[in-house]
Amino acid sequence: MKHLHPTLFALALCGASIGAHACATCGCTLSSDAAMGYSSSAGWQLGLQYDFIDQDQLRLGSNAVSRAQAAALNPDPGQEVEGRTTSRYLTLSVAYAPSADWSLRLAQPYVMRSHSTYGEATNPLTPDQLSWAHVSSVGDLKLIASYLGLLPTHNLGLQLGLKLPTGAYGGPDAAGTGVVGRRPVSFGATGNAAGELLDTSLQAGTGSTDLIVGAYYVQAISQNLDAFVNGQFQAAVAKKLDQPGADYRPGNQGTLSLGLRYQAHPDWTPQLQLNLNRKSHDQGALADRSGTAGTVAYLSPGITLNLATSSQVFAFVQLPVYRQLEGFQLAPRWTASLGLSHAF
Repeated sequence: MKHLHPTLFALALCGASIGAHACATCGCTLSSDAAMGYSSSAGWQLGLQYDFIDQDQLRLGSNAVSRAQAAALNPDPGQEVEGRTTSRYLTLSVAYAPSADWSLRLAQPYVMRSHSTYGEATNPLTPDQLSWAHVSSVGDLKLIASYLGLLPTHNLGLQLGLKLPTGAYGGPDAAGTGVVGRRPVSFGATGNAAGELLDTSLQAGTGSTDLIVGAYYVQAISQNLDAFVNGQFQAAVAKKLDQPGADYRPGNQGTLSLGLRYQAHPDWTPQLQLNLNRKSHDQGALADRSGTAGTVAYLSPGITLNLATSSQVFAFVQLPVYRQLEGFQLAPRWTASLGLSHAF
């Protein structure tokens, strides 16, 4: 078998804090392991990935809905009417594999996000009601270790890691007169939410330490075709936002990816992935518990190019094929990912 064991890129290179309030499961679910191929080489590797997620469609359950429908619920029970969330993530990763059995990777994202909301507005909605907030800062760091010594072919691996609260996070205190957390972003001076703090789930970080566990399996099914399956589960095990009335814990999240890689040509590899994601409700006084859970599936075609012996680049588009979202949530019509890696 060729190109076995994904040592240097862990299951979720998109290590940023995804805006759960805007969409429970809108973030990058692409398997970067498979996108970059499965190298058996020990040594160092640098990676850079760019992810673009434009959440411009308001949805409820499995259907798209208008903002007027959400606004019709106001003023009781008080439904926020969101405008748009556009997120860009630039993630730098450094990995080291001392042998064919072990690897360790650090992934540090930089989060660039703009978010708009009408607040708890009633019809008719007008542009002057929109408030805007802009995030541009470091996100939460991920550290993931991989063990691939279970089989002599190194095509079955286990992963264990942590997401650390290195990004800015926070929200209003219990009294509503102060701030908890570290450098949370606020809305600008216009619109219905002028001067208010951006939703806690839309900040660059979550303020939580998360445990990450994962596994994968790769198998050649013909001379030029490889199939793979990998999965990951992430759950917060500690939180910095723990004050009564001002606490927050992001919901648990699980991903499962299946795909095929066609490797008949040495310089380019077309690939197709199916990426599934399930997220549970956020918890705490600063959480939007009614609109942060859901299940989505993306069909992700893409291609990987071998630029040189030790360099690769990939490009993928993710297209939603199934969405079941709980509560009103902003969702993307498509997402895009570009990545580059170089081995030393």
